[in-house]
Amino acid sequence: MLNTIVTGTAGPNPPLLIAHGLFGSGRNWGIIAKRLSEQGHQVIAVDMRNHAGSPWADSHSYPDLAADLAEVLEGLDGPADVLGHSMGGKAAMMLALSRPELIRKLIVADIAPVNYGHTQAHNIAAMRRVDLVGIVNRSDAAAQLGLEDATTAAFLLQSLDMQARAWKLNLDVLEQDMPLILSFPDVDSQFDGPTLFLSGGQSDYVTDSHRDRIKALFPAVRFARIPGAGHWLHAEKPREFEAAVAAFLAA
Repeated sequence: MLNTIVTGTAGPNPPLLIAHGLFGSGRNWGIIAKRLSEQGHQVIAVDMRNHAGSPWADSHSYPDLAADLAEVLEGLDGPADVLGHSMGGKAAMMLALSRPELIRKLIVADIAPVNYGHTQAHNIAAMRRVDLVGIVNRSDAAAQLGLEDATTAAFLLQSLDMQARAWKLNLDVLEQDMPLILSFPDVDSQFDGPTLFLSGGQSDYVTDSHRDRIKALFPAVRFARIPGAGHWLHAEKPREFEAAVAAFLAA
């Protein structure tokens, strides 16, 4: 069972499950979870397999990730709303397409059900460069990562357990299954429930060329963009992100 972080109590609205992206954790969503819980949702932020506090496994495919999410939702009373970002968005889509009875509304944050050509292997290589035995503090680790983007470095370092001198990420399996993470299964089912594809206005992860594929799988889809936000739209524009999510869930 996935590790979960529950915020708020059961209220008048369905619970909201949040699935984070690659190298993330449920803890990353703490402030957003708190604010959305104030809208009457009990919010359940999960740690995906091979991440943070959840068990490690020898595979990381989207059917696997969707089955993990389904196990969490099966323990709830009735359908839930589901929000997923990036890798978590693909897992949420796969869940909706395979177990639609578990979901009332679906929100997919800045990802499409397509294959991507980029890779995150360079970030795995950066994490492997860190001398986990010799580092004294996080500043040492940040320097050894060797990444020019300080924001990315800070994000990755959230998964470094300094006390255990270990990454809270199953780097071997994430590297092994990176082609699966970048792709999306070939499915012909549909999720007919209300669906929001919420993207960053400055991101190129969801383009006009993806819309036909999205509409084929999610015929009740709506599209929205947050101006000035990139792929990490929930971190870059959190208040606007929360407002868009809350409005969609309340509609």
